[in-house]
Amino acid sequence: MKTSLFRVAAALLCALSVAPLAVAHVHLLSSTPANGSVVASAPTTLVLNFSESARVTALSIRKSGEAAVQKLAPLPDRALTQLSIAAPALGAGAYVVSFRALDPGDGHISAGTFRFSIVANAAQPIRKDAMRDSGKRPAPDTIK
Repeated sequence: MKTSLFRVAAALLCALSVAPLAVAHVHLLSSTPANGSVVASAPTTLVLNFSESARVTALSIRKSGEAAVQKLAPLPDRALTQLSIAAPALGAGAYVVSFRALDPGDGHISAGTFRFSIVANAAQPIRKDAMRDSGKRPAPDTIK
């Protein structure tokens, strides 16, 4: 009986000590423009708000339907909870912003995307396929 109680207590202690590590990785909380949004004019700035301090190591934007990816720079050399960077000149269309961020606390790298569309006339309907795969929340992917 004492042995099984000891094993249960040890397993519980292990589970509780590892649990914070599993959920403590950086993720994108919000962005400007917001993920899935349709805006009437091109943004002059892109803003990424993270769950905790992160050092953004890669940031790019791609217009849907085009192969060319434009890297955004300069990136800060320190960890921040909010990154604000000048947006390139953008025309009407759907865009995907991709990022990679390093958690300075544990060295874990997280990556993700957010999407938005620019329409020349906000009253003009946007094609459904232009915002394919866009949800309301940012889509972080974790790289191990």
